[in-house]
Amino acid sequence: MELEINGKLHQIQSSADTPLLWVIRDELGMTGTKYGCGLAQCGACTVMVDGVAMRSCVTPVDGMAGKHITTIEAIEDDSVGKRVVAAWIKHQVPQCGYCQSGQVMAATALIKQVPNPSNEEIAAAMINLCRCGTYNAINAAVHDLAATRTPGSV
Repeated sequence: MELEINGKLHQIQSSADTPLLWVIRDELGMTGTKYGCGLAQCGACTVMVDGVAMRSCVTPVDGMAGKHITTIEAIEDDSVGKRVVAAWIKHQVPQCGYCQSGQVMAATALIKQVPNPSNEEIAAAMINLCRCGTYNAINAAVHDLAATRTPGSV
């Protein structure tokens, strides 16, 4: 099976029911996407599939053929992703950092889909768990991104 991950085609040897997370981490060696719960609850495994945030720990790889998959390793190649990372740094969001790749992916997908999200849209999209409790900093960074976006920018 062939998958497009971070703009590159990869020949995948894993069985069709293997979760995308394990293909990304074990087969392709991209370890930025984290395993957290294995139940699609925590969000540490969040990647973007065709621009939508998706929990890779419960996503079988067989449904990913023909899709554009983006992991944290390529997020700064995306203009919105680059802005999200800059906002994370500006607001000093990470503490331990374990969940942050998933948080950045979720925020990038949100801003790409809803450039100026409301408080409710931010709350609905930013549901990944953070053991360190950086929710206030995450919220501030996402609000900053929404406020600084100019018409016509990506």
